[in-house]
Amino acid sequence: AKPSALPFSSFRRIFRPAAEMLALPFLPFCALLAALALVCVASVSAWCQYWRGGFSWDGTARTFNWHPVLMVTGMVVLYGAAALVYRLPPAWSGAKLPWKLLHGALALLAFILAVLGLEAVFRFHKAQGIPDMYSLHSWVGLATILLFSCQWVAGFSAFLLPCAPAWLRAFYKPVHVFFGSAVLFLSVASCVSGINEKLFFSLKNGTMEYKLLPAEAVFANALGLLLVLFGVLVLGALAKPSWKRPDSDSPDARQVPALPFGA
Repeated sequence: AKPSALPFSSFRRIFRPAAEMLALPFLPFCALLAALALVCVASVSAWCQYWRGGFSWDGTARTFNWHPVLMVTGMVVLYGAAALVYRLPPAWSGAKLPWKLLHGALALLAFILAVLGLEAVFRFHKAQGIPDMYSLHSWVGLATILLFSCQWVAGFSAFLLPCAPAWLRAFYKPVHVFFGSAVLFLSVASCVSGINEKLFFSLKNGTMEYKLLPAEAVFANALGLLLVLFGVLVLGALAKPSWKRPDSDSPDARQVPALPFGA
C-alpha cells in the first residue's frame, strides 16, 4: 500500500461530506474563504477593542488582548491559507519550489505571530501575578504550538533541503499532510476554548454574567462559530480530491535542484 493512503485517510473520511458540499468552483470558494477570514480577524479585533479596552504592551489587560488577535490571525487564518497553497490552480503545473517557499513562508509568519501571542499572555500574567499554564486551554494551545514548530522544521528538512532523499520525501509527505490538518484542527479548538474561557473570566458581575448572554457574549460566541466554520471549510477543501494537485505534475526530482557542494 502506498504510504500516502494511511495517516490522512481518517481525516478524509471525517471531512469527505464537507468536501462534497463544496459545490463552488475553487476560485470563488477561495474568495468566500478569504472574506470569512477577514471577518474573523476583524471580529476578534473589534471584540478586544470595543469590549476589552483596546491594545497596549504595558502588562495590563490591554496587553492580553493581543493574544487572541495574534492567535486567530496566525494559527487559524494564515495557517489555513498556507494549507491551501497547493490547491491553487497555478500550482498544479510547472516548478513546485516557488509554491513550497510560499507555503513555508506563510507557515513561518503564522508561527511568528503565535510566538508574539504567547509573549503577550505571559507578559500579562507576569505583570498581574497570574500563574501560567494551569488551564486546559493553555495546555492544548501550547501543545499545538509545539507540534506546529516540529511540523515546520520537519517539513523544511524533508522538502526544501537539497540533501533530503526522495524516499524520505515520499515517506514523510502523508505524515506532514496528516499533522498539518491536525494542527489546524487543534488551533481552532484552542481559539474556541480560549474565547469561552475569557468570557467566563470577564462576564461575572451582576447583569453582565455570561449566563445572561449579554451583547459581548453573543458577539464572542458568534466569533467562535465563524472560526469553526473557517476550519471546517479549509479541512473540507483539503479533503476534496478534485482540488488536489496531481502528483504526476510535480515529480520530486524537480522540487529542489541539487547544489554542487564544495564547488
